[in-house]
This record gives sequence, C-alpha cells and structure tokens, in this order.
Amino acid sequence: MMSFAEVTLSLVACLCAIPVLTLLAEILASLPSLRPGHLAGRRPSVAVLIPAHDEREDLDATMTSVRGQLVDGDRLVVVADNCRDDTALIAEAGGAEVVVRHDPDRRGKGFALDAGLRFLARTGLPEVVVVVDADCRLRPGAIDRLAAASVALGRPVQASYLFTPVLGGSPAHRIGAFAARVRTIARPLGARRLGVPCPIMGSGFALPATCLSKVSFASGHLAEDKKLGLDLALAGFAPHFCPEAEVESPLPLGEAARHRQQTRWEHGHIALIKAYAPRLFREAFRGRDLRLLAVALDLCLPPLVGLALMSGLVLLLTAGWAGLGGAEHPMLVAGGTVGLLCLAIVLAAWRWGQGLVSWRDVLALPSFMLVKLPILVGALTKPQGDWIRTDRVRQRP
Repeated sequence: MMSFAEVTLSLVACLCAIPVLTLLAEILASLPSLRPGHLAGRRPSVAVLIPAHDEREDLDATMTSVRGQLVDGDRLVVVADNCRDDTALIAEAGGAEVVVRHDPDRRGKGFALDAGLRFLARTGLPEVVVVVDADCRLRPGAIDRLAAASVALGRPVQASYLFTPVLGGSPAHRIGAFAARVRTIARPLGARRLGVPCPIMGSGFALPATCLSKVSFASGHLAEDKKLGLDLALAGFAPHFCPEAEVESPLPLGEAARHRQQTRWEHGHIALIKAYAPRLFREAFRGRDLRLLAVALDLCLPPLVGLALMSGLVLLLTAGWAGLGGAEHPMLVAGGTVGLLCLAIVLAAWRWGQGLVSWRDVLALPSFMLVKLPILVGALTKPQGDWIRTDRVRQRP
C-alpha cells in the first residue's frame, strides 16, 4: 500500500505533466509552415477603438497605420484615459473621435475600453469593434481580415501579436522576445490547428457587436485582456485566432521597464489561474464543453520559466524521495515531464526562434531565470495589485 508521501508525490508529478503536455501539443501543431489564407466573407462596418494613456509619442504613427485601412462608414475612436499630456489633441488632429476620461480611482485599460464602447453605443455601434493599443502598428489588411472573420464566426478574433525585439538588445532581451513569440504566435496557432480557442492577447482583436453586452469590460485587472477572453469564453464567445492579420509592438529595452511589464503579465496571469481555473474546469465538465476545457488547460500553463522551474523542482523532490528508498515511479514521471518540456522548447526554438535567438543565448538562461524567479515568487506571496503603464524605449533610425 502506497504511503501518503508517495501518493502526494505521484499526484504532483502527474499534475505537473499536464501543462507540459499541453505546451508540447500546441508547439507540435504549430510546426507546419503557415499558408496564406484568403479573405472570406463580406467586410462589415468597423470602429477601431484605441485606449491611450499618455501616448503622445506613439499615437500618431498608430493612427496612421489604422487610417489607411478604413473605408467609408468606419470610425476611429481614441479614449484619452487619465492623460497628463496632449494625447487628446493629437488624436483630434489625426481625425479621430476623442473620448476624454478622468477617473484616477478607476485606472486601467479595461475602464478605457468600457468608456469607448459606451460612447459607441450612444453614437452608433458598428458591426465589429477592433481594439488596438496606442503603441502598436497594424500591418496592411489586418482590419479587413479581423472584421470579416469576426462577423462570419460571430466570435471575437485575435490577430498575431508580434513583439519586435530592439536591435542591440541583451541575450535576456532576445530570450524574452522568443518567449513572447511562443506565447502570442506559436501557441495560439497550434491551438487553432487543434480546433480550440485562443486567448485575447492585448491588441489587435475584433469584437462582434453581438457579444459586447454579454460581459463587463470595466476592469483594472493586471491582465485585463486575458481576463476579457476568459469572460467571453464563459459567455459562449470563445476567441478565434487569425494568424493572417498582424499587429506589432516593440518589447521594452530597459531592464526596469521589462521587469515591470513581466511582473504585470505574470502576476496577472497567476491571479487569473487562481480565480478562473476552477470555474472553467467545472463548467467544461458540466457542459461537456471541449472548448472550455481547452481554455482551462491553456490558462493553467504558466510562463515558460515558471514551468521549467516547477518541473525541475518536482524532479528534484521525486529524485530525493527515490534516493531515500521511496518508490521510483514519481521520479520517472517527473523525469519524463522534464524531457518533454525540453523537447517542446527545442522544437519551438527551431521553428520560432530562427533569426531571434542563437544557441549561444542559452548561456544567458540561468541569469534570465534568476531574474524571473523573484517575479514568480512575488506572484504567489505578494502579488501586484495596481495597474502600471509600461514605458518602451524605441529603436531610433
């Protein structure tokens, strides 16, 4: 009869294997080359909504990338949210309809989106609303593809979110860019090919008007976009990935800015796991809904560094137990999990890291993991509660 310790270690090893298997399945499905898709369906009426907080340096270029894709009847709306600069004046000069919002007690992108959607509801709601962050650029054809797919499917649609590394960045910067590419392109593409939804990733997503009243947008959550995707999935509107539509944004170059961004992302992600995973699994099993089950499994996949640290720790614990004379099967499961995680990372680097990271950057992994470790520990012991805008250092020509 197995002891309590053996049962516990076996259970922990098996639970740790689930997110690794999820990651491996997504990476394997993402490996085949992407064939260009054809624009199908009619082009609906569109409003592009840009939430902006102190974005005077980036907003004009973002609006330029949007205006060239608008057609007669489309609208461009900028929400100048708690701004201390002339974001509103720049937006107005660029031909946008401007919503000025001042509410320092309710800060965050979710509240800005809510204000913009309320404005659209009062002044004429289009068939599709496309959300673009003020520091992003839409690549040509993105709005047409997002809007047509969203109205055809009756679901939110997420574009490929390209985080572009800055030339001259450190190995840690390049590793962070690779991890972001896996999170925002490889995994969603794999999920689509497996026939399951993707998360909303922050910018470049389209919302059909039919789903806007089903969820609340007013939120100051650190991961407000991912939270919105989970709420929509629970309401029956799980997001769909459209890799042919692309939006790009630079990764922050400075160490302090990158640390703030990673802290916000990962603290927000872990908070969502604790808040949403039980409900997602419950609703998935109750309704026999494979889409919700896939959303729950994807949500429970922690950041790559966190997953590696967790898998390594479980392997050390189970190996220690076996060394003390305990059963070996928990160690074998944990060892297999670490092996599969390494396989997933190698395949992802081969397919998605070309031109971005080199094998020499592997030497920077220990220091990268040491930097990330306090962020992950802090997410469990003292999670960040306030939304903080990430400053980006632009690459100069």
